[in-house]
Amino acid sequence: MTDLLDLDRLLRGCADDSFDDGLLIEAELQPTAGTGAPVKPAIYEGGRYQQDRRWASPDDAVPQNVIVIDNVPSQANRHEEQLRRARARCGLPEIVLDLADMDWMPPHLPRQLSSYQFPHRNADAYLRDAELDGQQFIKTEMGSQIVGATPWLAGPLVAWFPQALLYGFWQSHLGKKGARTKHARGWVSEIVGWQPAAQGTKALGLKGDPLNLSVDESAVFDPNNQAGWRLGEKAEKGEEKKKLSELGHGQVPFMRDDETAPAGISFRRVAQRASLSFAQLRRVGLGTGCPDADAAARALVVALGLHAHTMAFGRGFALRSGAELRPERTSITWLGANGDSPIDLGGAEHTEALLSEAKESARAVSVPLDGWDREPLVLHANESLRISIAKTWPNLDA
Repeated sequence: MTDLLDLDRLLRGCADDSFDDGLLIEAELQPTAGTGAPVKPAIYEGGRYQQDRRWASPDDAVPQNVIVIDNVPSQANRHEEQLRRARARCGLPEIVLDLADMDWMPPHLPRQLSSYQFPHRNADAYLRDAELDGQQFIKTEMGSQIVGATPWLAGPLVAWFPQALLYGFWQSHLGKKGARTKHARGWVSEIVGWQPAAQGTKALGLKGDPLNLSVDESAVFDPNNQAGWRLGEKAEKGEEKKKLSELGHGQVPFMRDDETAPAGISFRRVAQRASLSFAQLRRVGLGTGCPDADAAARALVVALGLHAHTMAFGRGFALRSGAELRPERTSITWLGANGDSPIDLGGAEHTEALLSEAKESARAVSVPLDGWDREPLVLHANESLRISIAKTWPNLDA
């Protein structure tokens, strides 16, 4: 019977004197639509997929063609979204940039930005451009500690941005004379499609119109508010003129031939591989001279990642339209000093309990947990950020 991962083993693996190397999670995935059904990889600039050639086995004669369906940064973001959703239930730390008073913004834009959504985590420009009680946040005691934190003085990050210690950060938005701290990710995960059946297939289609309005009519409109369009040939100042088809009427192809997007791809197999490096996490310390506290802080960060991974990928999931997958087989391996061994995470209930236990263990050895088990810290946009938002998304009713 496979051992269930417990906190004692995690603490030993995260200790300074440990020779254990980490964890490896491998999953064979199936499209929700069934074996061989097309899966839509991420598309990058120029309508390209991330292609590669890799060895599937040391016994292979040649490497195989693969396409990265979901890359490493994207997988980290999916972890962070699960942590954002679990914040209240698990007592996780969160900083929120409140934009609720900017009520003219279009409804598709968020009224709050969570620290689990900041693109650069603790090194993000939204954090730099925020205020707490009317004061620039990074000049407050708490804010200066967060932006000035390093992996070897990581207390403020454990307290407020533990995800940064797992998924990495680069403090690069404070200017040439400001902090430039870098910390590499300790968790690496991606989803890859092996041996694509085809790579040049394009998505074709026609947008219908029940009234079949003429696509050749010209329309004049305000580019910021197309609802006020009118038929006509002459555009006034601040207006544009286009065919009615470009405003959503008429039967038209999805895209011109030279703009058609890549279609989903049928793969021989789809696999996810996630690895957690204890070597990278052993670079994290609190600077207090207490090895037990350092190990407890690292174990807490690991437990955070394990719960995020289980919630994100331990059941069927949707990466994007046309990329719905489900785990068929999953194996977890403890990469130990005396040999590798299978281990069980026990599902979401166990990883949540492990996270709770790791939190209490960290608290018992005085790991700073200021942001845990409390309501989110609420910040507001400074004047420059507010003006930038207003210029990007003007008030059309003003």
